[in-house]
Amino acid sequence: MDAKTAVLLDGKAVAEKIHTELQQRIQTLQTQGKRPPGLAVLMVGDNPASAAYVRNKERACAKVGIASLGKNFPGSATQAELEAAICELNEDERVDAILVQLPLPNHLDAVAALNKIDPNKDGDGLHPLNMGRLLRSEVGLRSCTPAGVMRVLEEYQIDVKGKQAVVIGRSILVGKPMALMLLEANATVTIAHSRTQDLAALTRSADILVAAIGRPLAITAEMVKPGAVVIDVGINSIVDDTTGKNRLVGDVDFEQVKQVAGYITPVPGGIGPMTVAILLQNTVDSYCKKMA
Repeated sequence: MDAKTAVLLDGKAVAEKIHTELQQRIQTLQTQGKRPPGLAVLMVGDNPASAAYVRNKERACAKVGIASLGKNFPGSATQAELEAAICELNEDERVDAILVQLPLPNHLDAVAALNKIDPNKDGDGLHPLNMGRLLRSEVGLRSCTPAGVMRVLEEYQIDVKGKQAVVIGRSILVGKPMALMLLEANATVTIAHSRTQDLAALTRSADILVAAIGRPLAITAEMVKPGAVVIDVGINSIVDDTTGKNRLVGDVDFEQVKQVAGYITPVPGGIGPMTVAILLQNTVDSYCKKMA
């Protein structure tokens, strides 16, 4: 049996490259006496996963020279309090990008909160105006995770033109913008989801397969076309059978699928670090646009 395994798409290394580029851009701007770019992350409650993500973002900001200007609210915060904070940050000259850490507690309306963000400070690229710009292939802030996927493909010189791409998942956060970005790059795109019939037949047709379903290890080797590019956006915590401890896995059964695929992203260390890197890039792009 052929022991050849897929080429690893190292999102962590690509993210480091972006961090270095941004750090140099910011240092150049600051030698001209300009203020640092500012990112405000708003978090409500004490969800441990969200708290870890926010700490990661703050560390990454400190590393490249972006000022962290966020705020943590208690779990009891009201919609009015959250929206008032967003409106205040919209007016704050030090803030170039705003991000509301999702998920929010159940009593809050995430869509209404995101819609309050100034589209030019929309760090996550989720405002309807920026989604519309993506739909029309116009310049605008892009949704971080799918933009991170596109940057990894570009970095490894994987040409998507004319290729069959299948995106599993139709969320506004990943699935829909991912499909639009692949379409913009001239791939032929199919979106699959929980109601798709014969998912495996569809995924086996994909030259590029993007899994964003939030189900651990759901994509197995027999669902993947030999030599395909497999991008795993999922991040799930499961209990390891041998150690009894929690470990992070993706939506793709990595050990199985790497024997079949041509390229594959790991979890962790694949698309996760790219999401943060693109958030920082959005912040610096928004800052540069304002300064210009």
